[in-house]
Amino acid sequence: MANISPFKALRPRPELARQLASRPYDVLNSKEAREEAVGNPYSFLHITKSEIDLPEDIDIHSEPVYEKAKENIAAFIQRGILFREDKPCYYIYQLIMNGRSQTGLVAASSVDDYENDIIKKHEFTRPEKEKDRINHIATTGAQTGNVFLAYRNNAEMDTLIENWKNTHTPVYDFVADDAISHTIWVINDDAAIETVTNLFKNKIPQTYIADGHHRAASAAKVRKALGNKAQEEADHFLTTLFPSNQLYIMDYNRVVKDLNGLTEAALLEKLAASFTIEKASSAVSPAKLHQFGMYLKGQWYTLTAKEGTWSNDPIGVLDVTILSNLVLDPILGIKDQRTDKRIDFVGGIRGLGELEKRVNSGEMAVAISLHPVTIQQLFDIADSGNVMPPKSTWFEPKLRDGLLTHLIYGSEG
Repeated sequence: MANISPFKALRPRPELARQLASRPYDVLNSKEAREEAVGNPYSFLHITKSEIDLPEDIDIHSEPVYEKAKENIAAFIQRGILFREDKPCYYIYQLIMNGRSQTGLVAASSVDDYENDIIKKHEFTRPEKEKDRINHIATTGAQTGNVFLAYRNNAEMDTLIENWKNTHTPVYDFVADDAISHTIWVINDDAAIETVTNLFKNKIPQTYIADGHHRAASAAKVRKALGNKAQEEADHFLTTLFPSNQLYIMDYNRVVKDLNGLTEAALLEKLAASFTIEKASSAVSPAKLHQFGMYLKGQWYTLTAKEGTWSNDPIGVLDVTILSNLVLDPILGIKDQRTDKRIDFVGGIRGLGELEKRVNSGEMAVAISLHPVTIQQLFDIADSGNVMPPKSTWFEPKLRDGLLTHLIYGSEG
């Protein structure tokens, strides 16, 4: 059963929340982070992307960058920009994007649960990305990046959260520059805290990483590295848990630099062996599983995989697997999507226009749009002990960094 705990969040003064909250560190490069933080001394990017306060030619994975993050978080605390909750609490985090609302519970999840597979995974992690987060956590003593967990919705938990939202005043409530609304309530009542803990312990058998595999893995490795020096806080990591019926998974599309020596006509001829191909008059957002859009030399096509070209096991049935097995590997020569520099990935939030732009510019030769993975597919794969192909899921909206931070070095920060 899932083991979660309340925690003493490090969080901003209410009047600074909107200025401080920043987009997740891993959706921005250094240049974008510098631009986003210009003129805003309160931006949490000074902590999560601390290279923005150092020379532009700095190695972003060098020790001075992590030390600057440590210096900045200490300064934010000293100046009263951030303060630490005086007792362990749970937090309710509601996001609204395009009129669609989803509400999660912010809690400290157990590292033991992660290591014992009560927290289920569906992706492999990359060592270099883990190392970056390990260094950031170990140097700052703070888990600034939230791990996005999903669980099969529970009616009692749904009712508790809705009742709390309806009877208490939020501590933060603002609309960010991207028009996404962020609202947070603090669950600070001892009886309610105990109820939440027990509901997960008795009614939620497992949780699933939706987004944040590297952050979770890094938290576990920091605890291991600390060994006997690890304080109790290091036994847990920062998570927000969402019921599965509220989650929205977007498409995660592909662009490829060249056609592996083929002409456009030759590519279409090879694709015809496995797909029914139709020209489209506008951008193709696949309407169902096993259907794909393809943008090639100014023309959109709808590709529908022919019967018998996929297997019905949890991995084989995925469109990302079908695309890899029928197109990327045998035709375009992309054997490993994690390491091949000829392929790139475009989150659905950027829209199909971004695919056209990348191809029309000449940077890429072909773009492929996919139907989103379903939450049930994610659960099935994680439950089977398998992993998805890379870049299979794109969740929106994203949680903001900085609103709730978990310290692992005790109350002194």
